[in-house]
Amino acid sequence: MRKKLSATFWGVIAIALAMGMGGYVLINQDSSTSSHEQASQTDNQANIQQGFALYQKNCASCHGVKLEGQANWRTANANGVYPAPPHDETGHTWHHNDSTLFEYTKLGGEGIAKKYGIENMKTAMPAYGDMLSDDEILAILNYIKSTWSAKIRQAQPKN
Repeated sequence: MRKKLSATFWGVIAIALAMGMGGYVLINQDSSTSSHEQASQTDNQANIQQGFALYQKNCASCHGVKLEGQANWRTANANGVYPAPPHDETGHTWHHNDSTLFEYTKLGGEGIAKKYGIENMKTAMPAYGDMLSDDEILAILNYIKSTWSAKIRQAQPKN
């Protein structure tokens, strides 16, 4: 017997497809997010330390102190919301390019869904654009990426 997939699941798939197939062009045309197009600072130790502190303050409560994510992150809960995925190599964060990660963090799950015409998507990912500067978001992403192996960093799609 086949399981019925929730509207939230299909919304997530639609966002992933939109961002992977054309979202890149839209992201790079948005001047408010242009700073994320600069070269990665994953080798800048001060930036990584800043990112670590910001991650612990803003992200660890959901994504885990050690980037491990929440249990059963691939399965929606009773409300149709997926738990926070890990940001370590066991998750899917590294499957997305820097532009996508930046925009998702800045706009949040609902903001990114609305940008691509998906209404009423349930997500727990808040928008950090009003709480963190672009440079702070970049620092968090650089910290996360600094924990990945060279093989995973190389496999991450480029912008």
